Amino acid sequence: MHQTREFLRSQGLPADDSPVTSAKRFPDGAQYRVEIPSTEGPEVLAAVLDEIAARQVVVHRISQGSGGMLLTDDELARMAATGAAHDVELSLFARPVAGWDTGAMATAPAGGSVAAQARGTEQVVHVLEDIRRTAEAGIRSVLITDLGVLAIAARMRTAGDLPPDLQFKISVQMGLANPASVRIAEDLGADTYNVPTDLSIGQLAAIRQATDLPLDVYVEAPDDMGGFVRHFEIAEIVRVAAPVHVKFGLRNAPNIYPAGTHLTPTAIALGRERVRRARIGLDLLARHAPAATTSALGAKGLAVPAA
Repeated sequence: MHQTREFLRSQGLPADDSPVTSAKRFPDGAQYRVEIPSTEGPEVLAAVLDEIAARQVVVHRISQGSGGMLLTDDELARMAATGAAHDVELSLFARPVAGWDTGAMATAPAGGSVAAQARGTEQVVHVLEDIRRTAEAGIRSVLITDLGVLAIAARMRTAGDLPPDLQFKISVQMGLANPASVRIAEDLGADTYNVPTDLSIGQLAAIRQATDLPLDVYVEAPDDMGGFVRHFEIAEIVRVAAPVHVKFGLRNAPNIYPAGTHLTPTAIALGRERVRRARIGLDLLARHAPAATTSALGAKGLAVPAA
């Protein structure tokens, strides 16, 4: 294996999964930022922000999974205005993808890998139109799952068809899980990368060596993504993966995508508990790595809405 490892080194890639300490940082010099996902709509956003204030948690990014396509124009505008008022990044999923389409493979026993892909030219158009509409509402971060969508959206951004400050947050559902493949996403225009939920500390360190992208790491994963509760590993995750978004999902919680007003009470309860989990996790981080540095709200590099 020596020759293969040497070739990886020649390509600027790590040769193994050694858990080396990262010297990379966010633009403001911070090691970590905090993300609360699955914030589905303006009422849930308001409840999450209320819980953030009550528990005195600094949250830099709030994300949503049902897509801009399932928000009314008024709801999009309200979410953008709220995010801007609180100096918090707001990231909305770019939908639809194959898992919501009429094809059968995404729901077949061996077809899960295609569920997050854009299916055919028309769905690529639909996803790009969802990104365009979301950006027009003032949102400056969108979640992308498909490499082709990422490549075209990045070209649209360069050409001026999308705002130059729009950021592409790659979803965990893209599934790239090694240094070489994550670098492809970076080369295509990604701005942050959500790695698979089950990577070891060494595997995270290896990806960090290969890319300058901020990594998004679930320290608590939804049940349908493994259900891992990794709070005691947060200090090590920050050490090896910085700059990293520490992301608090929630185990033992229903999958509410696609969300709507019929699920708002459930989504609010889940959102509040995610913030509580963040308080627990960050207290552990302060206990085990008191010198770890975080960003202030509105820090450089955060995709705060333009509303």
